[in-house]
Amino acid sequence: MFLYGILSTVVFIVGMPFVLGARKIIGKSNAGIKEKLGFIDMPELGEEDIIMLHGVSVGEVIALENLAKQLKKTFPHKKLVVTTGTKTGQEIAQKKYAEIADFITYFPYDIPFCVNKFLDTIKPSIVLIAETEIWPYFAYACNERSIPIFIINGRISDSTFKSYEKVKFFFKKVFENFTAIYTQSEDDRKKYIEIGASENKVEVMGNLKFDVKRKDADIQMGQQGYRVIIAGSTHSGEDEIVLKTFKELKEKHSDIKLLLAPRHPKRIPDVESLAKRMGFNYGLRSRDDKFNEYDLILLDTLGELGKMYSICEFAFIGGSFNKTGGHNPLEATVYDKPTITGPSIHNFKDIYWTLDKTDAGKIVKTPEELKNYMDKLLSDKDFYNKACQDCKTVFEAQQGALDFVISKLKEY
Repeated sequence: MFLYGILSTVVFIVGMPFVLGARKIIGKSNAGIKEKLGFIDMPELGEEDIIMLHGVSVGEVIALENLAKQLKKTFPHKKLVVTTGTKTGQEIAQKKYAEIADFITYFPYDIPFCVNKFLDTIKPSIVLIAETEIWPYFAYACNERSIPIFIINGRISDSTFKSYEKVKFFFKKVFENFTAIYTQSEDDRKKYIEIGASENKVEVMGNLKFDVKRKDADIQMGQQGYRVIIAGSTHSGEDEIVLKTFKELKEKHSDIKLLLAPRHPKRIPDVESLAKRMGFNYGLRSRDDKFNEYDLILLDTLGELGKMYSICEFAFIGGSFNKTGGHNPLEATVYDKPTITGPSIHNFKDIYWTLDKTDAGKIVKTPEELKNYMDKLLSDKDFYNKACQDCKTVFEAQQGALDFVISKLKEY
């Protein structure tokens, strides 16, 4: 680790000016540089122990929200510090954790000066790092200071595994510094062990992102006798795809209805105009319009989408045919409803990866694939029933992760 520390410092000093310059030229933000260097303006948090929770970017930060809430509830006398590695992750953390965390900042660069200055300031008594953030010097420094450090919700993609396997002699030393590693699946557990982690340190915990509860739902929208498709959290450009697909499917399946829920309420007037241009006589949820009167209803109310999934046959999840990165499909999956998404899913890639291994979820590349897959769900009853059962099976296999982590932390 001494050699790693020297090499990482040299590479950092030589390469950082070029990286900062390149990011400025292409218009990328250099936000958080000061904090990543270890210069953190941290408020006085008192003498209580500090739990540090790290999620590198948007997907991880979202996944950790329920855990953060439970940590504060279970350990009310501890302070919670949340760190991220990216600007977008920091923005989401500042928004979602404002009332939960005692302090939010950036994770340090993995070089001795930055890491040690960070730890001298934050002084965590325990560190929880989400998913695949294996920073060698940070883990070493925590171990040297007798700070328990855990990987939680751990996962390793196939491509990452192939790269790490080539240098497992190095990672074997790195993993010696971790107190324990808790993975999303048995497959992930085996991967960690194969790249050097001690078998007695690695356990399967499930996936924190699957700790989603059904919302109480008593929806009366005249849906009885019809099959409702939900297009949830759609963005500009996706409404056109959904409405065109629905119109074509309606010619073959006369009993289908569509609930269209734009992600941003301010877009409702634009979606109304689009629906009119495409010849739809649409209803609005705010007027309490019913499916026995309209083929299309726009969800123009706030906070209702989650429970609406209880009445659908299946759902298309938006933000996936542009560069948004997708939205959470589990709000539908928790009701045993299959989901379909476009190709842009980087904010929830591990969830979609888990769903797509079964028929619980499907990633499509084009609008044509979207139409064909919807048609299959509507036409093949046996396939549809299996897809619904797969939703239930996946959830049962993944849930319980939150309780697992809390019970392990109680030991410390």
